[in-house]
Amino acid sequence: MKNFLDKIKSIKKHDGKFNTREIDYVLDVLENSKHRGVDYVKKVENLFCKKFNVKYAIACNSGTSGLHAALYSLNLKKNDEVIVPGLAVVMDAYVAIHLGIKPIFCDVDPDTFLINSEEIKKKITKKTKAIITVSLQGLPVDIDPIMKLAKKNNIYVIEDNAQDFLGRYKNKLSGFSGDIGVWSFENKKHLSGASEGGIIATNNKSLAEKIRKFAGIGYKNMTAKGGRTSLAIETVQNPNYKRFDTIGLNYRMPQIVAAVAYAQLKNSKNIIQKRIESANYFRQAIRNCNWLIEQKIPKNCKHSHYTFSVKYLNKKLSWKRFYNLYKSIGGDGFYGACAPIYKEPSVKNYLKKNKISKIRLANVEKIQKQIMQFKTNYRDLKVAKKKAEILRKLIIKIDNQR
Repeated sequence: MKNFLDKIKSIKKHDGKFNTREIDYVLDVLENSKHRGVDYVKKVENLFCKKFNVKYAIACNSGTSGLHAALYSLNLKKNDEVIVPGLAVVMDAYVAIHLGIKPIFCDVDPDTFLINSEEIKKKITKKTKAIITVSLQGLPVDIDPIMKLAKKNNIYVIEDNAQDFLGRYKNKLSGFSGDIGVWSFENKKHLSGASEGGIIATNNKSLAEKIRKFAGIGYKNMTAKGGRTSLAIETVQNPNYKRFDTIGLNYRMPQIVAAVAYAQLKNSKNIIQKRIESANYFRQAIRNCNWLIEQKIPKNCKHSHYTFSVKYLNKKLSWKRFYNLYKSIGGDGFYGACAPIYKEPSVKNYLKKNKISKIRLANVEKIQKQIMQFKTNYRDLKVAKKKAEILRKLIIKIDNQR
């Protein structure tokens, strides 16, 4: 153990992903693990509540488990319906399918790439019990009309903010308008809790308690605010003691993950600002380019830039060819959009098995093939600037050849 701790201590400070504070907190967990040291999970939850003025926060081991617990807490019945955007990540549908709830796929706006109230309205039925919104690539959804529609129809709203942290909508922080908000701390996300982790937030005490119990293996002594899973020996060694009153799963956040998440949460404003500044370099790089069109940012929104996203409209040069050219001259490459959820083989099998008719969402299927996402998670802004300059040179070269 000592050699392991020495290796962690020797990590070069401020080099790459982790800084001094993160390493110190991780060491605190490792060095005091036998003595039940500082509870970093509780520190993450308390800081999140204080920082964002929300009543309840439940740390978990991933954004996906957070979505699962959030949807579970709504007590929906088999074959109830939940509306999800067709352009998102497959987990938004998986959590519904695992609970026996039917995902209803909704089209998106072709310019913002996001679900909106007009498209949602077309999908609402008497069976609709929930909506999952997704702030794709860091852009907050137009949440007020969605909440108005949901309230009118007595529908829950879960905000999947895995790709958005500190984004703003009408000067309000994104993720806190719905019944439940969920964030991810996965490796590439704004805050990365040692490669995984997530957090769920709500102002509803009843939902918070259900979420915490479900994510905490169903321990009966869990409450909306917390509760111990490890009790006194004389209590748990009693053969008559009953531990569980809910069928749950182990979605709890590990202390090492929490230590990193806590450090990054304290520094979140600076971390997100670097994302925004990186995106600004790429915005300058594509200026006056009529075949790289930035994801539209409404005037009432502040983008947190999980990525810098554009639509690629150059019909004379394939998406893949452009990607290879950018990589060949020193660019970092970029990501495409995930396939439409309903076209993933796993979901197609589910749809076929349940005799659900073929789905076609025109906007989703058009823009999914066009989207390019340039990375913004540079800790060194000089590198971001260099990569953007490479992109600019490539754009000029291509335009001169047309």
